[in-house]
Formats: sequence, structure tokens, C-alpha cells
Amino acid sequence: MAIDLSAMSRKDLLDLRKDLDKAIKDAEQRERREALMAAEKAAAEFGFSLSELADAKTRPAGKQAKSPPKYRNPDDHEQTWSGRGRKPQWVHDALKRGVDITEMEM
Repeated sequence: MAIDLSAMSRKDLLDLRKDLDKAIKDAEQRERREALMAAEKAAAEFGFSLSELADAKTRPAGKQAKSPPKYRNPDDHEQTWSGRGRKPQWVHDALKRGVDITEMEM
């Protein structure tokens, strides 16, 4: 299905582009409907509807459960740190004063 674009006028090329854009949009909508039908069929095989699966409350990807605190500020017991991520400023300050990190463990 080779089309000789070099022989076409600018108006014909613009009309062709308009027709192509519409055909691409129609093909995308058709493929979405087919994908939705396939997903509904797959969910039904497990005894669910697609809306039940879409409404399922799950933890978002990338989110982790909060880690329990591992260290406590010796000067202010309200301040804690799990040992993950950046050290809080109070940890840096205590280490500069010569406090061993094991002394801050809970």
C-alpha cells in the first residue's frame, strides 16, 4: 500500500493527514474497547467484576510501611529516628558532641 506522496499537492497531503489523524483516533478507541472487554473477561474468570478490582483498596506502589523508631534523642525523648534516610540534625549534633550512636538506640 505504497502511496506516492511526492506527486500529491499540499492540499491533498493536508487532507490525507486529517484522514490519518481520524483513523488513528478511531483505531485507538477500538483497541481500548477490545482491551476493556479482555480485562473484564479475565476478571470474570476469577469471579470479579472489573469495577470491583478497580475499587480495591491497596497500598500505592512505591509506598512502604513506616519503620519503627530505632534511635531516640537523649535530650528530647519525643524525637526519634528509624535509622533510614537522612539523619536528623539532632543525630548530627549528638555525634559532634562525642555521643556514640549506640547510646541513642532504643
